Amino acid sequence: KGNSDLSNRGLDIKGEMTRYRAGLASAPIAGFMVMYNKHTLSLEDLGTLEEQNWLNDQIINMYGELIMEATQHKVHFFNSFFHKQLVAKGYDGVKRWTKKVDLFSKWLLLIPIHLEIHWSLVTVTMATKTISYYDSQGIVFRHTTDNIMKYLQSEAREKKQTAFQKGWKITIIKVTLMLRYCRRLSIKQPLQFTQEDMPHIRKRIYKELCDCRLND
Repeated sequence: KGNSDLSNRGLDIKGEMTRYRAGLASAPIAGFMVMYNKHTLSLEDLGTLEEQNWLNDQIINMYGELIMEATQHKVHFFNSFFHKQLVAKGYDGVKRWTKKVDLFSKWLLLIPIHLEIHWSLVTVTMATKTISYYDSQGIVFRHTTDNIMKYLQSEAREKKQTAFQKGWKITIIKVTLMLRYCRRLSIKQPLQFTQEDMPHIRKRIYKELCDCRLND
């Protein structure tokens, strides 16, 4: 249904935003916003989905929330600021982030990584104790996966999960558009799309964020 809706409407993100802004000029409201749980998206946030723009933290984090809801929280999506905090302050600086979350009961963890110039993704498959690093440019930051592995080992010790204190393995995979991979991985679907699909995928993400629900 999601694909059909987009095709029929011929959704153009830039055009949609132009119409919204034109409407707001005479509207008796402060501005257009999408609100979902604790997340709020402005037109400027949604504008990062235009063309080849770099997605901002607000887009990343709200989409992650939608993924968790769609999977009934069998998948855990970490806030986009998690890894930076982990690097800066170590395990003690982030352990409260999962105080009420049992990571080891999830089947998949999704961890967005902010690399200043683009986004990468680290996933953790609990059943196989596999940490996978996804990057669109094929850039490998081994210290990133090492940081996540050390974090998981510390979390396992903190939560007394002895089976997860060792035996982790790491894989590296080249991808495009991190958010789409998050969604496909979360519902165990094949990663079958190319660079040519990116404009349509960005439009789909735009619509899902505006609807506050995923369409797969």
